Amino acid sequence: MASSFADLKLSPDALRALEAMKIIEPTPIQAAVIPDALAGRDVLGKAPTGSGKTFGFGLPLLELVDKADPRRPRGLVLAPTRELAEQIKRDLMPVAIALDRSLVSIYGGVGMGKQIAALRQGVDVVIATPGRLLDLMDQGEVALDKVDRVVVDEADRMADMGFLPDVRQILDLTSANRQTVLFSATLDRAVEVVTESYQTDPVTHSFGGEEPDITQMSHRFLRVAQPDKIALAADIIDTHGTTMVFCRTRHGVDRLSRQLKQVGIKAGWIHGGRSQRQRDAALLAFIDGRVQALVATDVAARGIHVDNVACVLHYDPPADPKDYVHRSGRTARAGSSGDVVCFVPRDQTKKVQSMQRKVGLNVKIEDVGPGSDRSGARPVTDDELGLNPNREPKKGTGKRRGKRGSGKGPDRKNAKVGRQTNDPSSDQRDKKDPWTDKPRKKATSTKDRPNDGPQPGAAGLKMGGDPVIDRPDSTKRSTPRPGANRSGGKTQGGAKGKSKKSSRSGKPRPKNKSGFNKPGRRKRG
Repeated sequence: MASSFADLKLSPDALRALEAMKIIEPTPIQAAVIPDALAGRDVLGKAPTGSGKTFGFGLPLLELVDKADPRRPRGLVLAPTRELAEQIKRDLMPVAIALDRSLVSIYGGVGMGKQIAALRQGVDVVIATPGRLLDLMDQGEVALDKVDRVVVDEADRMADMGFLPDVRQILDLTSANRQTVLFSATLDRAVEVVTESYQTDPVTHSFGGEEPDITQMSHRFLRVAQPDKIALAADIIDTHGTTMVFCRTRHGVDRLSRQLKQVGIKAGWIHGGRSQRQRDAALLAFIDGRVQALVATDVAARGIHVDNVACVLHYDPPADPKDYVHRSGRTARAGSSGDVVCFVPRDQTKKVQSMQRKVGLNVKIEDVGPGSDRSGARPVTDDELGLNPNREPKKGTGKRRGKRGSGKGPDRKNAKVGRQTNDPSSDQRDKKDPWTDKPRKKATSTKDRPNDGPQPGAAGLKMGGDPVIDRPDSTKRSTPRPGANRSGGKTQGGAKGKSKKSSRSGKPRPKNKSGFNKPGRRKRG
């Protein structure tokens, strides 16, 4: 096995670029794959994430690919996620510049303008997700008939995400005389179908298991109370440096990242609710060391490969054992060491112990109490973070909010009108119904507002929400109240419960001497 990249027959320009990146010694999969790929053979590689396969397929691709014409690339790399496509481009760009080859990453979630401009100018290697590439092909911005070198990365994840039909459609449009390199962590039936259909006598190289080897890292499980989690997380990040922190929900990611900043930890965060530009900026800041921690959900972390992650912190325990293995595999990559810390809520102790047995760990859960110098940090509330803007009533809804006794809203203790207060100077006795001597509600409209005193003949009139006062028929009003119907609920037009308005008829209704509309004619007999 080759002990240096110089033994793999790479060009001097490529070797200088690798040396500038301080990449001197090839990983086992790189030493095995690069010679076969440089010889032009189809390669089937089985390797877990973090084994160094990006340079395993990328270096031969850049050495062999020809210069491209506008809209007709010569090399193609298919990746399942946006983050992985961008990371492959970032890793290979220094070597591409040294070899005078151009790269472009194409994926959804961002505008097409820059991607189309690069294709029209002519780009040698396209690194793309299947969906966006098919969109640009449908628009006539790119053709694949000249592509004679293809790489399919993480083919098993392509199958899991339902991309294999798109992958097959794309491969059918490439040159029939092409070299096809395929990498996958597993070689299940779906991957075998692609291999049988699109590779010719491939040489197979297999390294590592199907999942990251979690025995290569140290594990700690800490039972910690909720109020102490922020301070303890900050101490762990300070101690280790570059740390990936996993939360169960998007809300948890937003909240934790801001709380860490409040206690002095620089943190970036990514989840499915953030734009692609925001996710790229957070990931790049973490890679460049401008932030100490990257807080993420499980979904957003898929396809993210960052070297030299010192620690993985499970701020929220994972949903199942596979998630624990996947998260923990972000550290101790490519033969390096790493630490994994998992916070255990007290009510999830048995669940975490069951997960330990399923992943083959036997680690005691430690009880951790307060004592950190950050333990006194005040938690950030949802309102301060602006995470729930819809919790406050919208303007115009009529709802009032305010502190008790502040004058800015109703006093919750005495919100119900009519309840007696302890203040002897209260004007509550002035708010009684003049007929019943009972407390009455504050009038809210002209319809419900009572008169200043008893009105004879006001039979059936509700007084501030009090029971209806029955009066003898002889006391009924002889003249109608404003807006009253004298026709038993029927209007002049004959429609029950509705009256004609002047705005509909175009003519004002006649009024009597008192200024009220004349009532409809009463029926006799």
